[in-house]
Amino acid sequence: MRLTDHTDYSLRTLIYVAVHPDELVHVQSVADAFDIPKNHLVKIVQKLGQLGFLHTVRGRAGGIRLGRPPERIGLGDVVRAMEPDFAMVECFHQGDNACVITSACNLRGVLGEALRSYFAVLDRYTLADLVAQPAVLRRLLGDAAATIVPLTDLKVRKRVTQS
Repeated sequence: MRLTDHTDYSLRTLIYVAVHPDELVHVQSVADAFDIPKNHLVKIVQKLGQLGFLHTVRGRAGGIRLGRPPERIGLGDVVRAMEPDFAMVECFHQGDNACVITSACNLRGVLGEALRSYFAVLDRYTLADLVAQPAVLRRLLGDAAATIVPLTDLKVRKRVTQS
């Protein structure tokens, strides 16, 4: 089974943001770090935001941060939400299955069991498990972290504008 680029980039984005927990990350930083087209990444970030995995802040001082603690972002949840389809073969499609051997073939049962096992493994892990070595990950991500706005700076600006 292979994940779509959409899901792969979603997981990478969450990892990047998770290793910068006290900062508001620019989408461009993530795009630069992983060499992902920014326009494609914006759509992914929007969906991750709608699903509550990310919190997005619009505007000039905007960016993204995790929408919940990394311990509460399950990998199985992210993959289920971002992948468009888990029908591995035609017989998974109830309405338009034209396979002539479905009634006597056990393939659907075997692959269904494999898919359940796949998600059982993913469901045992969270984003926190992926970022257990944040210093190493930050170093590997390199200079892309230079365009990050610390959340403390954002809070100061908010306080000043509200006065």
